[in-house]
Amino acid sequence: MDATTRAARLKLMAFDIDGVMTDGRLYFTEDGTEFKAFHTLDGHGLKMLQSAGIELAIITGRTSGAVSARAANLGITHLFQGVADKRDCLGRLLRHLGLSWDEAGYMGDDIVDLPVMSACGFCAAPKNAHSAVHRHAHILTRASGGAGAVREACEFILAAQGRWDQAMAPYLPRDSAPAP
Repeated sequence: MDATTRAARLKLMAFDIDGVMTDGRLYFTEDGTEFKAFHTLDGHGLKMLQSAGIELAIITGRTSGAVSARAANLGITHLFQGVADKRDCLGRLLRHLGLSWDEAGYMGDDIVDLPVMSACGFCAAPKNAHSAVHRHAHILTRASGGAGAVREACEFILAAQGRWDQAMAPYLPRDSAPAP
């Protein structure tokens, strides 16, 4: 089954943070406070998926106040931090939402993401993901993690579901926009 067909079935898309929504580097101030940089293109792509009725989740191995703030800013209520077993975490969320693995997607960048990615009906990875992740992803973005990769995945999903024109309508004076 091709990536477009897989993405067309999605009802939930989950994302890793470090290396996907960020560039993967960890930034610390002198006092040990961690901070992260997020790309606005990614944030708007996530908002577009939400507007199209797709549930969003963040599942990450680290715990960070910056991630909590970003999730709140974007209205993402399914936030799981400090997760050792991402596949188990997503499985519990799917059961809670009454969804199947075929209706779930995940975007990850490192080998720790492979178990959850291999269980999902659709998975994506940024271009700078680990080579093993490249081999298992249904799509690879042109952008690196933290530099618009999430936005590309969001636009791919919207186009696969035939919702691209609807997503673009509020921003254009005419009824159509070229697909990404």
